[in-house]
Amino acid sequence: MRFLLSNDDGVFAPGLLAMAEVLATLGEVTVVAPDIERSAFSSALTLDRPLRPQRLANGFIAVNGTPADCVHIALNGLLDFVPDVIVSGINAGANLGDDVIYSGTVAAALEGRFTGKSSMAVSLVASQAKSLGIDAYRPAAIRAGELLQQWSSLALPPRCLLNVNVPEGPLSSHQGFAMTRLGHRNPSPPVLKLRDPRGQDVYWIGPSGEPSDDADGTDFHAIKEGFISVTALESDMTCRRSSVMLSQWLAKVGAV
Repeated sequence: MRFLLSNDDGVFAPGLLAMAEVLATLGEVTVVAPDIERSAFSSALTLDRPLRPQRLANGFIAVNGTPADCVHIALNGLLDFVPDVIVSGINAGANLGDDVIYSGTVAAALEGRFTGKSSMAVSLVASQAKSLGIDAYRPAAIRAGELLQQWSSLALPPRCLLNVNVPEGPLSSHQGFAMTRLGHRNPSPPVLKLRDPRGQDVYWIGPSGEPSDDADGTDFHAIKEGFISVTALESDMTCRRSSVMLSQWLAKVGAV
């Protein structure tokens, strides 16, 4: 298999290196990743300046852009082939519940939707993930590799991807894989208001809110129980549950 690997923590992140190691045992790996950390950029594309890919000594390609930029240019001119699978990660920290709205890791995988093939986003659920070395990410990379070994037998609908969250710890600590749905978080804590050296107000966005829905079947619950959470996501954001209500409401608006 031919893999395109990206992330949002940057081309030198240990999670990316760990994932590249495992993918290399399964096929051919091309890495196109941001030159610096670009967490929480979601699906942002850079439209106000040119992107400049640079090939590093290890063969990885660093791009002065967002995770979505990296996959977008890789698929639309940078590479001379279409990868069989796009893998994003391993992210330094969870992408559970509402996190996927902001996640650059998920966005990089989602950018592969036009290929007609499924992609995978992988995250390590660890409170101090950004301070961990490559060894801490290797169990998550191995688990992602186990999923990819069976990839040919998976037939997700078009424009779908898998969002995989792996609890930190050795392989022996994992309880198995669990198919999950997205949970939800409470609102984030208030932002921190400070004064800069010029006396201007500045605001620092803090951590995500705590889980508000960690019932059985959610990604939060699976992680809490020691399972690897596997959630199928899609780019179609249409709220079909509202179709009847919205249709009735529009009929009233049209009758005015």
